Amino acid sequence: MREYLEGIAAILRRIEDEEAGAMARAAELVADVICRDGLVHVFGCGHSHLAALDAFYRAGGLACVSPLLDEDLMLHDGAAKSSRMEKMPGVAAEAFRRQGVKAGDVVVVISASGKNAAPVEMLRAAKAAGVTTVAISSAAYRAHGATLLDEADVPIDCKVPYGDATIDVGAAKMGGLSTYASLFILNSILIEGARKAEARGVTPPIYVSGNVEGGTARNVALEERYFGRVRRL
Repeated sequence: MREYLEGIAAILRRIEDEEAGAMARAAELVADVICRDGLVHVFGCGHSHLAALDAFYRAGGLACVSPLLDEDLMLHDGAAKSSRMEKMPGVAAEAFRRQGVKAGDVVVVISASGKNAAPVEMLRAAKAAGVTTVAISSAAYRAHGATLLDEADVPIDCKVPYGDATIDVGAAKMGGLSTYASLFILNSILIEGARKAEARGVTPPIYVSGNVEGGTARNVALEERYFGRVRRL
């Protein structure tokens, strides 16, 4: 337990120390989106889509976050299938076409390896549509054919080691780090982007808990504002 905790803490500290500049640039993009009433779209395959879900429709989350979810690339409808399809060319480009991403939005693509077809093609589709892109991926995979960080407008290295798992148990390693790292990065840039928008005089659209006084009414108003724009809402 202590070894895993220290591994998680160490990688988060490295991100804070080494990626502060890139995260600040990404936060400025989020602030720009908030101020022009756009959307922050978040995409990931397999376990990487967990970060998109965590940032979506939750207490303390921005209502302008739209997860780019494609069930063929998620775990709940066939984990093995999704792993194969993530590597298939053409899947992400078609998924992007159906998401309603507009110029002036931002697309965040999350992939620990940054080398499979789907995340790379999603980022390329966004760039081809004139949309600014942020990539959260590990530079440890560059030597193994990864290109996602090199193609993004704002690349953020999540510092995950090659293979992701960190604790040696003999037969193999256990204890993945990528979910913690990507959640920390994504939520940090969304929080800082909201603060920057507030400093510009624009109130960021933030959901609160429906279990606190006035929470439901506030959230319903935000739902009405984003119905038809945030596809999964």
